[in-house]
Amino acid sequence: MDLDRFKAVNDTLGHQAGDALLKQVAQRLQRGVGGTGLVGRLGGDEFKVVLPGIDNRDTLADLARDLIASLSQPYFISGTAVTIGCSIGIAIAPDDGEDSETLVRNADLALYAAKGDGRGVHRFFADEMLAGARTRKLLEDDLRVAVSEGAFHLCYQPVVSTDSVRIVGYEALIRWNHPTRGLVSPADFIPVAEECGLIEAIGEWVLRTACSEAARWPDTIRVAVNVSPIQFANPILPALVTSALAQSGIAPGRLELEITEGVFLDETRSSEQMFRALKGVGVRLALDDFGTGYSSLGYLRNAPFDKIKIDQSFVKGAAEPGNRNAAIIKAIVTLADTLGMETTAEGVEVQDEIDLLRDLGCSHIQGYVYGRPVRAEEALRQLGVENGAATASGFKVSRARRHKMLRSARILLDGIHGDVRIRDISTSGAMLDGLKIDGNPDGVEIQIELLENQMTPARVRWARGGKAGIEFHEAFNLDRLNPGQAARIRRVG
Repeated sequence: MDLDRFKAVNDTLGHQAGDALLKQVAQRLQRGVGGTGLVGRLGGDEFKVVLPGIDNRDTLADLARDLIASLSQPYFISGTAVTIGCSIGIAIAPDDGEDSETLVRNADLALYAAKGDGRGVHRFFADEMLAGARTRKLLEDDLRVAVSEGAFHLCYQPVVSTDSVRIVGYEALIRWNHPTRGLVSPADFIPVAEECGLIEAIGEWVLRTACSEAARWPDTIRVAVNVSPIQFANPILPALVTSALAQSGIAPGRLELEITEGVFLDETRSSEQMFRALKGVGVRLALDDFGTGYSSLGYLRNAPFDKIKIDQSFVKGAAEPGNRNAAIIKAIVTLADTLGMETTAEGVEVQDEIDLLRDLGCSHIQGYVYGRPVRAEEALRQLGVENGAATASGFKVSRARRHKMLRSARILLDGIHGDVRIRDISTSGAMLDGLKIDGNPDGVEIQIELLENQMTPARVRWARGGKAGIEFHEAFNLDRLNPGQAARIRRVG
């Protein structure tokens, strides 16, 4: 068992308060376990519970949930209310180990999985956890070598103004090309770096390298660097930022530090001091992945952010008929405007999303629609093309997820009924066989019988070789298809 957010108590109220909290935790554990087992403290905020003769998973799961709920209730320390949490890993003998060392190791692996699943939960040991631990250990060893040998490089993805349609900055993204694994995703190695204590060395390298490479760009172009919650919690961060700026010679206002909502897990005075110190240096601050984490609007009132980055999960599909993401984006933009903050929509891939985001008031766009991450030299070349003008590429129109089907349907075209075959269908349209149109087919109005005796209005978007693509006037709910029809739909992709 590990306590969640215990460090914040030590940091803010002092170690005496932390000791008092540990005593109260121990008392609650003893009451919760009672006479069924033995409770012990390993050290720090780690505890173990031994339950002889209990191997029923439902019983253990119920106890784990009860203990987590109990330990998550507020504590009162030195007149202050304190709230922490707890994560639990469970191993059962003899299946998960026939000796204490193996059992403790496997319970620890289960605890690691519980933390990885968001904390405040319990997990039972499974064999794949051990395999995963061995894989992580190999990755950690390789990561240490990569840090010592300087095996990383940075790529930069353009950030484009929706008003001027020009590149106004780049986000620095770390890349690791492993000699045998190939390109290793940051999503795989950054969590490992955070766990094994390498993230601060990597983060400092990224900060210094990004500032140094951005010094070759025009003075108006910003560079954004991601900051880990572990880096943010280190009091020396402002000094590192100041040193990187001085070493590179770029103006503080050209550096934007992207901070995730994870820094607010332990909302303390030290966080407020860090924000003030960084703003004192003169850098810009951006709240990254907004809406995907702990999403309290309260910290926007106090934290001095210059920008909110709208997570790509809200951007994806926003231009599709019937999708609610556009309304969510509009709400975020309105909030940001009211607070005097810019907004960047992340993960934009389809060209019709550009117009939508501009209409919704988004100030910046980032994503494959304006280019994949490139090395610093290519970024410099991009900035030299027509004063950094951005050119959109990729799909022009968002497409809803398509479903394969094969069925006949009646259509009505220019007052004449006919029969076609539906090849695939989505909420926004369908592809048909057997529809021939003379002249320009784009925009030709038709009606199609998707439901018995109910004609759905649509327009033709293309037609060639006896095939045609049609777009429904309004989003069609595929659940309305009767069971016989629905059974013939096969999801693709």
